[in-house]
Amino acid sequence: MSTAPQNEPRTSPTPSGAVALPSVGARGRARSGTTTDVALVATFAAFIAVCALLPSIPVAGIPVPITLQTFGVLLAGVVLGPRRGAAAVGLYLAVGLAGMPVFAQATGGLAVVAKPSFGYLIAFPLAAALAGYVASLARRVRPALRPFVLFGAAMSGSLVFIHPIGIAVMGWRLDLDPGAAIALGATFVPGDVIKNMLVAVVAAAIFRAFPDMLRVRR
Repeated sequence: MSTAPQNEPRTSPTPSGAVALPSVGARGRARSGTTTDVALVATFAAFIAVCALLPSIPVAGIPVPITLQTFGVLLAGVVLGPRRGAAAVGLYLAVGLAGMPVFAQATGGLAVVAKPSFGYLIAFPLAAALAGYVASLARRVRPALRPFVLFGAAMSGSLVFIHPIGIAVMGWRLDLDPGAAIALGATFVPGDVIKNMLVAVVAAAIFRAFPDMLRVRR
């Protein structure tokens, strides 16, 4: 008497007599999720570039202009989550360092490494990752309170990474003592508070329109 091999996958006949194929739903969902992640990362990298290229505001005595760059960076982190947000910022930096004029004042290339503003650039991926991580807490509060959590997330990225690293490198490049460097860097704080309030408002609207963006954090 013959027996069927034990490791063959089992199939069951359909009502019409045809053999049902193994499900590929999970594989298809994973592929779709990866495609969506890549599209979001690329979209936000382009958005950061647009924010950087909008007209900047020069500040007397400071070689670092006021731009909407940080708005784009922190919005990417808050909306996309820590890993995707940092990836979007990393892609933006890679494109700029490769020579594309996507940094503030339409600059790009490795020459920006020698500028006093370079510390702000290298802080951006860290700030986006932290903002994305803290923004995940917004899932635990009522929708009415989410903008406050999102504002705190954006401010955490600014105060923990962008300002300390940016001020340190700026002071080093300009040969300033710590007190003078901090005083110069503090000039940007009021503007960042306003930009981070805007981040919170825009991110809250995005999460209302696309709830999965807040539920699924990567």
